[in-house]
Amino acid sequence: MMTPDDAAKVFDTILSTPGMNEGVRIDIKITRKNVLLLHRIMECGLLNEKGSAAGITEESLQELKMLGDELLGRAGLTELREKLGVLSLPQKQQHPTP
Repeated sequence: MMTPDDAAKVFDTILSTPGMNEGVRIDIKITRKNVLLLHRIMECGLLNEKGSAAGITEESLQELKMLGDELLGRAGLTELREKLGVLSLPQKQQHPTP
């Protein structure tokens, strides 16, 4: 079995192959529920510095964040996601005391 370090090296090698920076058009049709779930999974993965996002460049992280935000926008879920984000904040952050 591969160690996490070995897996990161293999993944980095794959990302370095010719053509990986070329844009591709992907035409998919998914439910709004799955857009929201996909955005949440991406968000959690991007925040996990010790996990699979550890070896990803800052530029790639920003591109993935923008992709997730674009998916929400196209599905008309940006405002809903923002409101859900407020609900998931700890109580002290929602209503800071002066």
